[in-house]
Amino acid sequence: MALRAPIHAFAPEDYLSLERSAAFKSEYIDGEIVAMSGGSFAHNLIAANIAGELRAQLRQGPCMVTNSDQRVMILRGNFYTYPDVTVICGEPVFEDAAQDTLTNPTVIVEVLSPSTEAYDRGEKFARYRLIPSLREYVLVSQDQPRVEWYNRGASGWLLQESGGMDGSIDLAALGCTLALAEVFAKVAFGGEP
Repeated sequence: MALRAPIHAFAPEDYLSLERSAAFKSEYIDGEIVAMSGGSFAHNLIAANIAGELRAQLRQGPCMVTNSDQRVMILRGNFYTYPDVTVICGEPVFEDAAQDTLTNPTVIVEVLSPSTEAYDRGEKFARYRLIPSLREYVLVSQDQPRVEWYNRGASGWLLQESGGMDGSIDLAALGCTLALAEVFAKVAFGGEP
């Protein structure tokens, strides 16, 4: 993400009012409204694969899976964003009566893009760590079959990683295992089908 130079600081209420009637999505970062760009085909396919696999494994339990249209607010820090995949376990908690801004995600998944990878790993993850309900943060490459995920434990956040089409990741907070062959199903790497 490029460095931002705010032209006008918006209050969170102003952002929500504009966002709820906008034709496109924007993040809200400390008073600034930042337009979001669309993802590549591989990015969107990976996000859909993950959401589908999680939904299939979680359909009988208390957890729910949403796509990139679900806005998430971080209670501390004036930050609103749209993760690629969000999982909520238990009753969803919304910011207000509009019920369009979630405040209690359990797992957040971001598919990395060249333009946002540093942001997703750095500033965005720092803000996500402020969400008390968040238990796992998953970063997925779209250039190779590789996934990194952070688990929140008693001593902080622990990084794990898996790669290759025969790999898998265990999401302990959800009791789910995602096979990388399913995460990257039908994704072409370097022009290969």
